[in-house]
Amino acid sequence: MLKKAVLISTCAFLLSGCFGLGKGVTEAFLESQTKNDTRLCEVWGTEFSGIEPYLHKDNGKMKVLMIHGVGEHLPGYATEFAEKLAKVLNLTVMSKQHKNIALTDSADKSKKLGNLRIERFLDKSQTKELLFYELTWSEITAKQKEVLAYDNSGEYSFRRAKINDLMKKFSNDTGPDPIIYLGDSKNAILAAFVQAFCWMTSGGWEQLPKEGAQSCSLNSLAPVQTIAHDHYAFVAHSLGSRITIDGLQFIAEKLGSAQQQSHSEEQKQLAAVLKEKHIPIYMLSNQLPMLQLGRKLPQLYGKTVEYCQRSGAHYAERMLAKTSIIAFSDPNDLLSYAIPESFAEKYLDSRLCVEVTNININVARVFDVFGLGEVANPLDAHIGYDTDDRVVGLIAKGIGNENTADIVKQRCRWIETID
Repeated sequence: MLKKAVLISTCAFLLSGCFGLGKGVTEAFLESQTKNDTRLCEVWGTEFSGIEPYLHKDNGKMKVLMIHGVGEHLPGYATEFAEKLAKVLNLTVMSKQHKNIALTDSADKSKKLGNLRIERFLDKSQTKELLFYELTWSEITAKQKEVLAYDNSGEYSFRRAKINDLMKKFSNDTGPDPIIYLGDSKNAILAAFVQAFCWMTSGGWEQLPKEGAQSCSLNSLAPVQTIAHDHYAFVAHSLGSRITIDGLQFIAEKLGSAQQQSHSEEQKQLAAVLKEKHIPIYMLSNQLPMLQLGRKLPQLYGKTVEYCQRSGAHYAERMLAKTSIIAFSDPNDLLSYAIPESFAEKYLDSRLCVEVTNININVARVFDVFGLGEVANPLDAHIGYDTDDRVVGLIAKGIGNENTADIVKQRCRWIETID
């Protein structure tokens, strides 16, 4: 009996020693790979400037609108990204309080469309300014997702393995949103985007309400001269990219025929001003190709030359002078896709005058598992864009120009494309 006890104790000691040794070797191996950060960053397309050149207040205000993707989000979800962006842009002064607008439909003010949160960033001399708008639309889909709430309860969840239970709850939170968006809630979500766009074009910090339920009308915008001088950009994540494109196409159709009797004078003026605008859309974990499946083609497609070149027959009917899509995709993000030129030509409204830049970037670390193969966490690869310093640097200062951020110069490879 004593011999048996000694044998068991000896085996336990050896096993614990082997485990400790194995754990130490594993940690050292992974740590060495973390230190040697060689993650991919390749930019395919034309040069772009980012938002920095448009910050000087004498040249109008720089306004950025963030649109989240699938899953429940609360106001303030983009705070880390906004503050990292401000840091790169050397905007060290910010407003004491942010502004929160509970969005409502201008036609039905009882309808809740989510929240618009606005923050103001300035440099020390207060000559440069950034207004950061954060749209939270997930409360529109939250009610419908309650259908799956029972599956997250203890009655069902305790039967799953812990990791599988976490994955199932994540799936229940994120999976329904694209399906719901294709149903009756699409109009409400697009209305939220249009409201956010309307507030973004309705003046400066002083003109925005501090809080409360508010609606914005295209007939009550800032003076056309102000809109003409201001600069706009969108940052969208996953499903947010689809919402942004659909929202802009909706506005294009609404303002597209500016000579109609039904249009107010303000709408005609807005349409004329937007035709001179170049608006970038920074798409994080872009999903446009996947979310195009089963959808109808846009009202106008395959006619970029006619609408976007000065010699084109319909040049006067464009919505924007140019829409630059900068699509960020981690190859290990299972829900992200690059945008081929052929896709943009066929599936995006010609009046937007789209130009595409694709960025292949590893936001999740890739590890070599002891020579057995490489692996990256697909969840990190899907949600890690807005906290990655290279992504923030590209949005802030672009690439291919003298102001390009140092981290982008050092860590990203630019492949310029030409016709």
